Amino acid sequence: MLSEPTYIAARMVAPTIEAHFARHLAAARQQGANHLADEPQVPIIEAIIDVAFWASLRKEEGHSPKISIALLPPNQASQPLIFGNHIRLTPHNLTKLAPAVESPGIHLGVWFENDELYVWGTTLAIPGICFVLEVVEPGLLVIKHSRTDGFGKFVNIAVLKGDEIKVIDEQNTGLLNCPALLDSLPGMSPPFVDGGVNILVELAASMRIHGRGGLVLIVPEHSDKWQDSIIHPISYPVVPIFTGITKLMKQDKCERSKTDWQEALLRSIDIVGGFTAVDGATIITRNYELLAFGAKIARSGMSLPVDQIITTEPVMDGIPTLMHPGQNGGTRHLAAAQFIFDQRDAIALVASQDGRFTIFAWSDKLELVHAHRIDILLL
Repeated sequence: MLSEPTYIAARMVAPTIEAHFARHLAAARQQGANHLADEPQVPIIEAIIDVAFWASLRKEEGHSPKISIALLPPNQASQPLIFGNHIRLTPHNLTKLAPAVESPGIHLGVWFENDELYVWGTTLAIPGICFVLEVVEPGLLVIKHSRTDGFGKFVNIAVLKGDEIKVIDEQNTGLLNCPALLDSLPGMSPPFVDGGVNILVELAASMRIHGRGGLVLIVPEHSDKWQDSIIHPISYPVVPIFTGITKLMKQDKCERSKTDWQEALLRSIDIVGGFTAVDGATIITRNYELLAFGAKIARSGMSLPVDQIITTEPVMDGIPTLMHPGQNGGTRHLAAAQFIFDQRDAIALVASQDGRFTIFAWSDKLELVHAHRIDILLL
């Protein structure tokens, strides 16, 4: 029998995780999806979270473990590496195995037999809607699942940090009582979601890779008004403009379902994300055309300093908070808030060196800059 978890957060979040997988797997089956994972049950979820949490607090030769655990039997993996013996899933064994599986994309395969969880080997490929738990750092766990088609970032479900539990609010139900804020969530609705890819989330992930922080301004394609809030001359204009993402997004749906198209899109997003490492703002249009990078933001001559913003996070039971923009982050956050205050038809994305990621947009109904933190989606 599986032992009762001693990490109380595991017991608290497991029913929510089980319900999430049941819902998503049922929807995927209804749509005719194949090669899907089995539904994880509460006792299994509790046990994996419990073992992973205690393993995260250990060290092996001075290093904290970084592990990705996938719940599946070996026959559901593609070309798995299978150990000669089953290894019991314990904090000690996870810590010992961690150095071998730190590279991105490698999962420790875990399954159960005779009421016992064991590690059977490793795999690079997993089925759709597969339970995955990542140990990010001591005490920090992220529970996620693979996409139905296996493409793009995994979908985060919950983040556990010590006794803090954050469950992702997929439908922004926490903001239903504030439709003025729902209207200003640009990353959660078209045109930014297409071909199964959320462009903003993928760009955010690309910006985080270089670890230097960054700022992206998304401006209307048929207006130059945004230039009133930029210091001229712009250090690095792109001439002719880079249209790599734009051209790919114009291809028909049949092409967008192909692996080659999907890989090309991620490469183009990474190109734009790379330029955000340069000091200053990277400027793209709503059609994803790259106009410039290294641009400096200045308050419009006809404007006032922004003195208040409202912040939200896509988690269940999240509460919108009013604050001065200086309380929300550093100089990039303040510059982004001012730019959106001046250019209300634009969007700004800010990545901090500490891993925070915020989308800034204007709320017409509230007449406030809305700062929506989405770093919880990117862990």
